[in-house]
Amino acid sequence: MPDSIRRSGGFAHPRLGGFLTAGLLAAGALAPFGAGSLEPAHAEEQPLSDLHYLALDAYRGFGSHELAILVPMLGLVVFAAVTAVLLVRTRARAARLEAATRDEIAGLRDKLDRAQALLFSERQIIVDWPAASENPAIEGDPDMLGISEPHRVLAFGGWLDADKARAMEHAVEALRTHGEAFALMLTTVSGRSIEAYGRAIGGRAVLRLKDAGATTRELVQLAARHGKLKTETASLRALIETLPSPAWMRDAVGRLSFVNSAYARAVEASADADAVERCLELLDSAGRETIAQARATGGGNFSGRLPAVVAGARRSFDVVEFRTASGSAGFATDATEAETMREALARLIDAHRRTLDQLPIGVASFDAGQRLTFYNAAYRALWDLEAGYLDQGPTDSALIEDLRAAGKLPEQQDFRNFRAWKARLHDAYRANEAAEHVWHLPHGRTLRVVTTPNPDGGVTYLFHDVTERLDLERRFEELIRVQGETLDNLAEGVAVFASDGRLRLSNPAFAAMWQLDPQKLAERPHIETISAWCEPLHGGHAIWQSLREVVTAIDSRTAIAGRLERHDGSIVDCNTVPLPAGATLVTFHDVTDSVNVERALRERNEALEDADRIKISFVHHVSYELRTPLTNIIGFVHLLGDPATGPLAPKQREYLDDITVSSNTLLKLINNVLDLATIDGGRMKLNLGVVDIGGAMQAAAEGVQDRLLGAGLTLDIRAAPDIGSFVADNDRLKQILFNLLSNAVSFSPGGATIRLTAERRDGEVAFSVTDKGPGIPPDVLEKVFNWFETHSLGSHHRGPGIGLSLVRSFVELHGGKVTIASVVGEGTTVTCTFPAGAGSAAVARSAA
Repeated sequence: MPDSIRRSGGFAHPRLGGFLTAGLLAAGALAPFGAGSLEPAHAEEQPLSDLHYLALDAYRGFGSHELAILVPMLGLVVFAAVTAVLLVRTRARAARLEAATRDEIAGLRDKLDRAQALLFSERQIIVDWPAASENPAIEGDPDMLGISEPHRVLAFGGWLDADKARAMEHAVEALRTHGEAFALMLTTVSGRSIEAYGRAIGGRAVLRLKDAGATTRELVQLAARHGKLKTETASLRALIETLPSPAWMRDAVGRLSFVNSAYARAVEASADADAVERCLELLDSAGRETIAQARATGGGNFSGRLPAVVAGARRSFDVVEFRTASGSAGFATDATEAETMREALARLIDAHRRTLDQLPIGVASFDAGQRLTFYNAAYRALWDLEAGYLDQGPTDSALIEDLRAAGKLPEQQDFRNFRAWKARLHDAYRANEAAEHVWHLPHGRTLRVVTTPNPDGGVTYLFHDVTERLDLERRFEELIRVQGETLDNLAEGVAVFASDGRLRLSNPAFAAMWQLDPQKLAERPHIETISAWCEPLHGGHAIWQSLREVVTAIDSRTAIAGRLERHDGSIVDCNTVPLPAGATLVTFHDVTDSVNVERALRERNEALEDADRIKISFVHHVSYELRTPLTNIIGFVHLLGDPATGPLAPKQREYLDDITVSSNTLLKLINNVLDLATIDGGRMKLNLGVVDIGGAMQAAAEGVQDRLLGAGLTLDIRAAPDIGSFVADNDRLKQILFNLLSNAVSFSPGGATIRLTAERRDGEVAFSVTDKGPGIPPDVLEKVFNWFETHSLGSHHRGPGIGLSLVRSFVELHGGKVTIASVVGEGTTVTCTFPAGAGSAAVARSAA
């Protein structure tokens, strides 16, 4: 507190002085605190000043009542003081900020002025497209483009020709769409050179058009150089694009930056850019890791074979990748085919070895050092050598010595001759062409040995055992001589013509038959020439024309056969046989005698047939002629035997009965003869119907009942109760059975039993008649079915010999067959088999 105040002892008015004193004290007390803070302005503690002590004394001088009034007032004063301090500090800070902002704005304006001055120091136009905006800002002088309005800058067709305008439109479109930078050298329609640059800066697309007229010469040179580089680059790119092998480039971080079409196809990308954009890798992660490790340890380059999957197939590639200024580049050559060919070659060599192992020819290969490198099973078997010994690769000389010691090589007079022989054999190691040797081994074997020099200096031996071939050749020559002798001694004329139509072989019979000169035939004449020589005998017969066609034909070489009658009256049969290699065998056989005999036999046969027809006609006619008077006789006999005619004496009655029996027998005979004639003439028709088998058998038995009783014979009829019926002619069936029974009665001895049997077997009905007669000898058995063939066979029977003939004819008309089994001294069984059911009717109807 100032000394003046302290000395005066205070203020005149105590309360006012107290308030003032409190205010001053408050102000003084707040002085150590900074504005806006109630904390001391200095961090270090300071001793209390006199003002502080005065304030304390003032506080002590107030009473409680004054203090209650003073405290609010003191708070208000403190608040006002603090607010004033804060306001002063805020205004000071705002003033400083305003001054700094003004300075910064002034600096930015200076920089903007300098940038504009620098930017427009040259004649140029700046076009700026903000992001997602179609309205660009255009700055610059459009006069340099020959236009007056800035917005016409983007109408490229107004100041560029059509090609350049399209190029600029594509470049600007790529810049705005994909951010692809470009740099072009343009020439306006007025002839001014313009440099065009496009860049993407901060999300904005910026186009800069610069007037290059001041440096046209340099720009022309640069443009030419640029064009050359561009052409070279395009050529290299086109070359890389056309490569069949995948190629690629990577940036500094290892991402794909370029691939060719082969790469895109390999990774199944739609285009090169698609493969780059999607970062499609040709090699798998293991392959890329192998490349990375090799490049890290091998100076940045890699070369090796790696697998890759292309179009779903696993393939092998020879990969080369190397470091470049901007990253790395590489290419991959498909080695799958080479690897496949290498494997195929290995398999082929192995297959050849297996094939050679199956050959019957011994094969042994020796290298340039004359050591055995390969042998097959035939070689080992030929010389009977151990496989273990051969697998050790012995030398050629050692093998020859061992074979000579075993006595398996051709015999030589002495060791000197053997050494000379071996030296001649080993000349193959220095020869250029294959050589052939023939070795006659002990025990009669013969080898054909071929020595073939190998490209690597070795020799391959081929050992062919020709012992069997030589034997076959000898036997073949013998066979040829035998065949030649056989042909020369044949009665038939034989000629063989080659595919060119010339005669290759003929026998003497051919020359003699056609009266040809053997010396001329030895000149191998043509078939046309031979035909002309033979024409006086054959007279241009058609068979010779066919011979010429067959012998000279190329496609159709069918065999022909014919007969010709020559002018000398002889008859010759001609036949051809196609032979291999287009040859044709022609044979001529003189059949004059055979034809004459055949003609005589044919004439005799015709005469016999005519006689047979006359006989049948005669029998048929006579039978009809005999039936008429016989019918009258039978009628008169019946009339005489009728009591109404008058009584007869016993002797007359006996004579009349004999006449009746004889007449009926003769009538049956005539009817049988007529039936045979009708059948033989093909005019017999069957009256088919359902025939009861048992009834037919009983009816036939009744017809021979009188004869059975008269001869003391017994008839045994055997048939199943359910044998039923079948389709046949009832009358003819009864006639068949009656004839068989009559024949059995005629040849059976007294007291014997005749058996009539019927049975079904496999769709057929068989009737059998068995007797105990004398049997039929084999020589007679073959003729029993002939007409009028009769044999008594020791019995008293003398029939007309047409019964069995008629039986067979009737059975065959039904489609059946007749068989006879007979044993001399035991009896005979005749069996007639008929088809059962509707089938028999069809057969019989067709036969009729």
